[in-house]
Amino acid sequence: MSFAYRVTHRTEYGYERNVSESYGQLHLLPRELPGQRLRTGAVTIDPAPEIYRERVDFFGNRTGFFAIHEPHLALTVTATSTVDVDDRTEGLSLFGHRPWEEVRDQIEQRTAAERIEAVQFTLDSPLVKASDELREYASTAFTPGRPLLEAVASLSSQIYADFEYKPGSTSVNTPLAKVFEQRQGVCQDFAHLGIACLRSLGLPARYVSGYLETDPPPGADKLQGADGSHAWLSVLVPEAGWLDVDPTNDQFVNGRYVVTAHGRDYRDVPPLNGVIYTGGKTKSLQVKVDVVAEPSG
Repeated sequence: MSFAYRVTHRTEYGYERNVSESYGQLHLLPRELPGQRLRTGAVTIDPAPEIYRERVDFFGNRTGFFAIHEPHLALTVTATSTVDVDDRTEGLSLFGHRPWEEVRDQIEQRTAAERIEAVQFTLDSPLVKASDELREYASTAFTPGRPLLEAVASLSSQIYADFEYKPGSTSVNTPLAKVFEQRQGVCQDFAHLGIACLRSLGLPARYVSGYLETDPPPGADKLQGADGSHAWLSVLVPEAGWLDVDPTNDQFVNGRYVVTAHGRDYRDVPPLNGVIYTGGKTKSLQVKVDVVAEPSG
């Protein structure tokens, strides 16, 4: 089964006084992936940049860079795309019922190139550190001999039950240890937590940034601007691929998810980041995201 979406991501900055120059990098347009096909995708920036170029980064993500060299009091970056997405849950059977320890050990049996790709996602990254404490926390789900698919689902449910989703309780700079201690955070934190647990067990895990079509309250119309950027995680299963799970909503990723970027953690793939020169600080910041279903095909 396939789904189609139109995604609009608008970021608006307002400054205290004129900024003479702005430089930014963005990961806002969906990737081309098995099970995900980009129909159209474009970025508009106001004021118009003197330089805008795109490249494919180390992780295969579509990355944009822009530079504005004229004074400006405001900056708006809008990414608009249409994308087709398959229901990824239809392929869960491919991940089989192999014990998780067997999956972990199979990494060593892959070709040199495949091992290099896998190993980079088992190591610590700037925002995700493995630890004995997190390995112990994950051991409740990853009992000896338990099938990987079942263990990953159990870990997701464990995080969902133990941690409160509370916007504003953390920032991008909140250490994972603090999130674990206070037992609350947002999707980015829960993705980092799941990744750290898996890496503490020796399993390759990566951070996924994108969007999720959200449901309106019962009996209400869908609210424009009610959607937002989302984050979840993937674990690598040799011969099957990457298994995606969303601990924030306690479910395997399905046809309502749109992927923009993969990385070791959030720091590799922020939707938009940059610097400003010679001017006032940011006075206001608004981010509006719409994920609207469209006819497929």
